[in-house]
Amino acid sequence: IKMAGDSRFTDVDTDGSEKSEEMEIVVNVGGVRQVFYGDNLNQYPETRLAELVNCLSGGYDSIFSLCDDYDPGKREFYFDRDPDAFKCIVDVYYFGEIHMKKGICPICFKNEMEFWKVDLKFLDDCCKAHLSEKKEELEEIARRVQLILDDLGVDASESRWKRCQKCIWKFLEKPESSYPARVIAVLSFLFILISSVVMCVGTIPDLQVVDAEGNRMEHPTLDSIETACIGWFTMEYVLRLISSPNKLHFALSFMNIVDVLAILPFYVSLTLTHLGAKLMELSNVQQAVQALRIMRIARIFKLARHSSGLQTLTYALKRSFKELGLLLMYLAVGIFVFSALGYTMEQSHPETLFKSIPQSFWWAIITMTTVGYGDIYPKTTLGKLNAAISFLCGVIAIALPIHPIINNFVRYYNKQRVLETAAKHELELMELNSAEGKATGSRSELEDLSREGKEGPFYSSRIKVSHSDTFIHLLSEEKHYRTRLQSCK
Repeated sequence: IKMAGDSRFTDVDTDGSEKSEEMEIVVNVGGVRQVFYGDNLNQYPETRLAELVNCLSGGYDSIFSLCDDYDPGKREFYFDRDPDAFKCIVDVYYFGEIHMKKGICPICFKNEMEFWKVDLKFLDDCCKAHLSEKKEELEEIARRVQLILDDLGVDASESRWKRCQKCIWKFLEKPESSYPARVIAVLSFLFILISSVVMCVGTIPDLQVVDAEGNRMEHPTLDSIETACIGWFTMEYVLRLISSPNKLHFALSFMNIVDVLAILPFYVSLTLTHLGAKLMELSNVQQAVQALRIMRIARIFKLARHSSGLQTLTYALKRSFKELGLLLMYLAVGIFVFSALGYTMEQSHPETLFKSIPQSFWWAIITMTTVGYGDIYPKTTLGKLNAAISFLCGVIAIALPIHPIINNFVRYYNKQRVLETAAKHELELMELNSAEGKATGSRSELEDLSREGKEGPFYSSRIKVSHSDTFIHLLSEEKHYRTRLQSCK
């Protein structure tokens, strides 16, 4: 315990005689020493370094409230912080803005800025975007962990129907929850494949039968298989709708709309077949039924529910709208230019196939995309030269945006794998903590995680089994503990 008369603090300036603007202080951060002058630091008086200039007159209590240690002989302040991040943060005193170096965790850097009391507004926009992306990843990890804990928890206050509803939802929506749930997911996947194969095989003339009016129709066996598949899809959709915790969100979900489109044509065509003949002509009924049967192709999109690859492709395309727009713009400009040139150059030939510029659009599309059906082709020398240039430009126009689109797909796919692994690691940490008797149980952890502003005790109970070197309070107001969930993944 240091006493007020400790000789180490005899050099502390208690009368404030030295002007803070002319003062020179030495800061040692993680073994890296840097010298600062008061006039530079006082540009931002609310920062920690600026407070160091004025803390000497307050005695050692004031000094040690700002730093970890102090050498009065050298007037050197010691901090056990990241020196690399500190080198970036001090740029604010000289350049008025801060840039993160490559390789520094953005969340850790944000915590360093908060420690040094430097406002985030001085962080450059490019670095803010990286910080926002990392925050979203942490929030996604927390959301996944909370969902898993919610599935594991059992609330005794819930009614029997609520518990049954939750079990059905887990059984149909989360194949990883149990072995029977995985079997149901595989069966659903097989029914989708079978119904798609039956739809295709039913159009083979040799497998069709002729009805009393002489019209071809699908084989009765294929109709029975189709009916069985539709029955499975209907039962699955109804059970998922009944057990859904949010039925409005369930009904408006894209994949659930696809499920309805895959089921509805069967019942509409069945209704028209038995009741429509009384209300309209038989030919009109058959045309309506045939049009509805074409809508059965929507069921192939049900595969996306069981394929993480298709889901990743969908999200990657959503994030690549800008690149896809550039691709369409390049092609649209090329199609317009080369179709107009082709029409003009082919007018001198008596057997020209270019009757108009709109008709030439088709030729330009199949040429620039290197399809080349050959139904329209140039016959003049200039027209052939224009065609050669058009498909070369088409290859370049298509190749330019492809690389960013592929990068978006790979980045999103890798990100999902990282988030899934991070959520599993967090659950393993909870299990380890529970095994050592330091946790309060999965249900109480869920309640603490979801209780806003009260996450501190939850994380503090797990601090002794965490080995993270970073500290993030994004998901907690408690600022003195480090956890893997709060770490940079």
